[in-house]
Amino acid sequence: MATEGGGKEMNEIKTQFTTREGLYKLLQHSEYSRPNRVPFNSQGSNPVRVSFVNLNDQSGNGDRLCFNVGRELYFYIYKGVRKAADLSKPIDKRIYKGTQPTCHDFNLLTATAESVSLLVGFSAGQVQLIDPIKKETSKLFNEERLIDKSRVTCVKWVPGSESLFLVAHSSGNMYLYNVEHTCGTTAPHYQLLKQGESFAVHTCKSKSTRNPLLKWTVGEGALNEFAFSPDGKFLACVSQDGFLRVFNFDSVELHGTMKSYFGGLLCVCWSPDGKYIVTGGEDDLVTVWSFLDCRVIARGHGHKSWVSVVAFDPYTTSVEESDPMEFSGSDEDFQDLLHFGRDRANSTQSRLSKRNSTDSRPPLSRARTHTNVMNATSPPAGSNGNSVTTPGNSVPPPLPRSNSLPHSAVSNAASKGSVMDGAIASGVSKFATLSLHDRKERHHEKDHKRNHSMGHISSKSSDKLNLVTKAKTDPAKTLGTSLCPRMEDVPLLEPLICKKIAHERLTVLVFLEDCIVTACQEGFICTWARPGKVVSFNP
Repeated sequence: MATEGGGKEMNEIKTQFTTREGLYKLLQHSEYSRPNRVPFNSQGSNPVRVSFVNLNDQSGNGDRLCFNVGRELYFYIYKGVRKAADLSKPIDKRIYKGTQPTCHDFNLLTATAESVSLLVGFSAGQVQLIDPIKKETSKLFNEERLIDKSRVTCVKWVPGSESLFLVAHSSGNMYLYNVEHTCGTTAPHYQLLKQGESFAVHTCKSKSTRNPLLKWTVGEGALNEFAFSPDGKFLACVSQDGFLRVFNFDSVELHGTMKSYFGGLLCVCWSPDGKYIVTGGEDDLVTVWSFLDCRVIARGHGHKSWVSVVAFDPYTTSVEESDPMEFSGSDEDFQDLLHFGRDRANSTQSRLSKRNSTDSRPPLSRARTHTNVMNATSPPAGSNGNSVTTPGNSVPPPLPRSNSLPHSAVSNAASKGSVMDGAIASGVSKFATLSLHDRKERHHEKDHKRNHSMGHISSKSSDKLNLVTKAKTDPAKTLGTSLCPRMEDVPLLEPLICKKIAHERLTVLVFLEDCIVTACQEGFICTWARPGKVVSFNP
């Protein structure tokens, strides 16, 4: 897609870029894609997503990579900067009929060299639990679409749990599941547990425990993404109504909210120390929100299209000047009100800080029609469109398989689910590139349109419960308030670099210790070696 403005230099695809850390180089032989390497025709398809897991095996080659392209799902050994990618030998490959994978997440707690649990969400609303090592499909949740008929936008294992996972849909609902329980053969009946401003939480009424354990109805329109705080106690959600809502996950209490400058919010992540939440969306901005103060403290500008991923780089983020901060209360204050047997292993954080699926990745920002790399020091990296903002053993070829998921009329309430990561280990000391700009208010009258748009779900949807407060928020009334301060009232983050690195919009930006991983809608997953990490190898 054409980049707005900039001329020839701006539209040239880059294979390297320099930041204050040094030179990042694209490793051409480390590119992952469909085995035929043919660019994917992305029109009308779901965003390409990437999930990582480390199996902690003794070979030193324990990284595994999962990605979806159209109706296909691939699982490979990820060799990173060490060896060339061998696309002829995926560990597992699945092709689905009648529905497409939209997002996925590995369980880091249970992953071993012999078995790994991978959740996959689908465009028709189902969630599948598979083991791509054993090549097993163990369970299918919401199989008959009795719980929710809309697209799955985000799926994540609950931090510290081997069995609980959370699923968001474009209906605006989230559901908490337990892999050990069934979904029942009839539509669930709900009982109100808690209600607040623009949200309601219900439990499932049944004689025996069944899924879903909880139903969250949040805001208006699609719930585009959610992210758990680094300690797993809080949940940040962004919706098509333009609101960030932060909840205490266990007490289901609303901690704070923020409103976009205009348009929907598409992506969200936490800083490694849990002090900041960063969002991106249709206002082309990256917004930094203080968890402690519950207010916007900075905005990042420079993107020329919607921001679709935000991420911090935990390996270059400075922590020297950060005072240790306990932002979520003492252990005595911590109450497990849900009593669903959530396992809170002390080792979770160290494991989560390793290579999680797109969750344990530093905050990224992706936006639509632009492919450049923009790097901000400590602040979050963002990628819009085609631009990025960055601060061993041979396996027998798998048998091709075709999995068909039951579906009736598939809901077209499509909303893009950017899987971002909030579980990263390290901190942000300060936003070094803050500058206060007195400038005219942004011209946002121009109509932002998007082919891969998120359907704005009608409040008449039968899935919506009428208990949620339906009062629409007038953008004119929130602008200039603490919910949405004016542009001139908060510092602006300036991009340090902006490079075009793909022809199609970027959908993935993941920070690993020795490289950065990006992916675009054509289905190419690229590895960028960090400065000094380039390894010579034969393809």
